[in-house]
Amino acid sequence: MPTLRIINGTLLTSGPRHQVINGNLYVQDGRITHLGKVPETADETLDASGCVVIPGFVQSHIHLCQALFRGAADDLELLDWLKTRIWKFEAAHTPESLRVSAQLAIAEMMSGGTTCAMTMESVHHTEAALEVVAETGFRAVVGKCLMDAGDEVPPGLRETTAQARTESLRLLDAWHGRAGGRIHMAFAPRFVLSCTETLLREVAALAREKGVRIHTHASENRDEVALVERLTGRRNLAHLHALGLTGPHVGIAHCIWLDETELELLAETGTHVLHCPSSNLKLGSGIAKVVEMLERGISVSLGADGAPCNNRLDAFTEMRTAALLQKMRCGARKLTALDAFQMATWHGARALGLENEIGSLDVGKAADIAVVTLDTLHAAPHPDPLSALVYAAMASDVRHVVIAGRVVVRDGALTALDAADVRTQARREFAALAVRAGVA
Repeated sequence: MPTLRIINGTLLTSGPRHQVINGNLYVQDGRITHLGKVPETADETLDASGCVVIPGFVQSHIHLCQALFRGAADDLELLDWLKTRIWKFEAAHTPESLRVSAQLAIAEMMSGGTTCAMTMESVHHTEAALEVVAETGFRAVVGKCLMDAGDEVPPGLRETTAQARTESLRLLDAWHGRAGGRIHMAFAPRFVLSCTETLLREVAALAREKGVRIHTHASENRDEVALVERLTGRRNLAHLHALGLTGPHVGIAHCIWLDETELELLAETGTHVLHCPSSNLKLGSGIAKVVEMLERGISVSLGADGAPCNNRLDAFTEMRTAALLQKMRCGARKLTALDAFQMATWHGARALGLENEIGSLDVGKAADIAVVTLDTLHAAPHPDPLSALVYAAMASDVRHVVIAGRVVVRDGALTALDAADVRTQARREFAALAVRAGVA
């Protein structure tokens, strides 16, 4: 692979030994080999003058398959949002429409400095999303959505327990570790209300047997929590725990409506919380107790969730929103800029089980890097580069993005995708999808 120098920047390393380093960075064979002082020549040099150089953002909860529905499911609460819009759209996907949706999502995320995401796809056509991840150079933990139960689920999303298990295992065998190790597979049961206890128990056992992640949702909405308790006789987290779906290999999106016992359960089991502040606000779901979680040592990372409930896939928005919400809840000293930055990078890598590979700028780690200009009116005069990054910078300030040593955004332009073509295809595919879904 070509060698790469990034010079004249301010390095914000993130990770447990976070540092601010004024200097350079060197990449060889897809990995960081030098920080600060670097060799004088390389196959390519990126000038980071006026910029911060950061580990690429790791979004721990995304739905690539939903990017095509952006703006078509607004102003609804969670269960109505799912039943009247999202499930109908997902059921109407074809391999081509899902492929375009994945291209749209990845193009947006890479352009905004996100280099890796954990994504829950739909019930069918997950292979189309995997192909896009492989082709674009993105890094992802991907799970096929599992749904073998639930009220008002359209026929196009229905599957038996055996079908859910068989297809997930097939994808695991075919794709786990592919694309030079950039692709990892996970089991992705949607949530308690759409999965039988049999399926959830099988997922818990298979994940441990295969050594892969579990990615699910829980306690996002008060009505959802009440329905789970009525159905199972247990609180949401207690039910997942009883079935084996907690632990350091498990990431649970949202976790808003938790009691003290459930918070302690997350801490005791090492289960990861995948916090989606903008989505939680837009769906009117609530505000997670992130400060209390962090004080208990719970791992909390960030994700934009899906484009129809955000409507951006923008890590900058999630960092800023997460910090501001917790300051409103618990005081201005809580959830600092460093906390938010770590949640968007290092803690995201931990949630995906990739903290030894990505999430911080360290010698030996994969070169997943974003270069963000602070030479803008909205960031000036930026005496504290970390403050400027978290509270002032925007996705449009990203200048260069590198994944596994490959430049995927250069001077603000995608190298693996044509942005104009992606937009054109997205408009075409959504028009046809809306007709198939019956919501045109």
